[in-house]
Amino acid sequence: MAQITKDTIIGDILDIAPETAPLFLSIGMHCLGCPSSRGETVEEACMVHGVEVNELLEKVNAAIASK
Repeated sequence: MAQITKDTIIGDILDIAPETAPLFLSIGMHCLGCPSSRGETVEEACMVHGVEVNELLEKVNAAIASK
């Protein structure tokens, strides 16, 4: 599987790895089903929610690698 980067669209991540949803919920992204949140990049979501993008990327990539 490809590495998730700051430019990856959240909807694409959720489509290929739905088990990552709790990670996005944990940063305050509670509307994962709405079109605007699914169309954001990881970097955009982190900026909106005040989260360090590299920390979230580590968690997302680790979750995907462990499946």
